[in-house]
Amino acid sequence: MLRLLSRAAIAAAAGLCLSGAATRADDTGKTYGFSPPWQKGANNDIDPARRGLDFTEPDADNLADFHGSPIDPKLSLFVGGNYFFAMAQLVEGFERLHPEFRGRIYWETIPPGLLVKQIQAGGTITVGNMTWTVKPDAYFAGYMKVKQYVADGMLDAPAVPYVTNTLTIMLPKDNPAKVAALADLGKPGVKLVMPNPAYEGIGLQIKASLAKTGGDDLVKAVYETKVADGSAILTHIHHRQSPLYLMQGRAQAAVTWQSEALFQEKAGNPITHVEIPEAENSTAIYAGAVVKSAPHPEAAKMWLDYIRSPEGLKVFESYGFKAFRDE
Repeated sequence: MLRLLSRAAIAAAAGLCLSGAATRADDTGKTYGFSPPWQKGANNDIDPARRGLDFTEPDADNLADFHGSPIDPKLSLFVGGNYFFAMAQLVEGFERLHPEFRGRIYWETIPPGLLVKQIQAGGTITVGNMTWTVKPDAYFAGYMKVKQYVADGMLDAPAVPYVTNTLTIMLPKDNPAKVAALADLGKPGVKLVMPNPAYEGIGLQIKASLAKTGGDDLVKAVYETKVADGSAILTHIHHRQSPLYLMQGRAQAAVTWQSEALFQEKAGNPITHVEIPEAENSTAIYAGAVVKSAPHPEAAKMWLDYIRSPEGLKVFESYGFKAFRDE
């Protein structure tokens, strides 16, 4: 179900196209690309100290991760981007049951670590040349992180788990590097695009899987040696950058959540994947909780109930997620 951006967001999109290219420094200090905003935010008259989280990724359509209108929503959801592709169906189903929310739900799907930074900035975020503030009602990430943020006081108890996910190796359709297993990722000459553990929780789980396969040597080969020699790119928003780089030929393999590979294949993009054996894999448990001092806590609880309902779980399962079972 498509959602219209607010006029402010449309203006931001125009700004991203017309504003001017600063190349952006990556984690190695190098610069790349010719994408806007070329004026580096100089044409945003909001004082830099008031811009909140700076989330501008020129090589990914980052406005695609902001949905609905930030103007007076009745429910605001900060969702880790690992299931951005399922959210429209979930929102449609929720609104069908609760029509009073139709057109009044706002949601973001950037990495969960960055969502925390936005919450810490009072809900303020700057993308390109646009700055706006949205107070979240509910936050969604890995179960352990959600429990940690409940303990820290950022979220209200309880932490509510709902689905699980596993890792896979995402590849270009023709698999030019002939990658067949995790061990192949450490081979010289295989170009990788990998989630950055500094921003994305999946990075830590990938490291754990690499260690199960090839010990510390494989972890270092992928996350140190290859990063240092330029044959591994670290992303800031892997659920969009990883498949993009594979399709652009900038990389030959990526490790992502299984659901993301299945989505790309369903969408008809030239992407395939290789399964990771259970003994080498890692399982994520996704959870959510109401944000402390949420503007609409009851609406947040309704959403948490919906995504664990048979209807909500059916949407997740269509992308390879599994319902969480407390064992």
